[in-house]
Amino acid sequence: MPGLLRGVARTAVVAGTATAVSNRVSRRQQGRWAQQESQQAPPQQPAPAASQQPPADDMSSKIDQLKQLGELKTQGVLSEAEFEEQKRRILDS
Repeated sequence: MPGLLRGVARTAVVAGTATAVSNRVSRRQQGRWAQQESQQAPPQQPAPAASQQPPADDMSSKIDQLKQLGELKTQGVLSEAEFEEQKRRILDS
């Protein structure tokens, strides 16, 4: 009986690990697809000058984007290099 329990426990650990790895790969791939779609999307035409937001709103928008990037990096969706590239793009815009 102890051998059977050990085998069941080992199977559970292997299955749990496989599920965790599969989920991480799926999240990372979805992030990459989203990034590719955003790069392939046609550039939007700039809005008229009268409807542009003030610079303070622009900075808060950048901060929100950086926070989201940080969360994606923490979750393992973005690698360090991908994170740095996206951060540079946000700060340069």
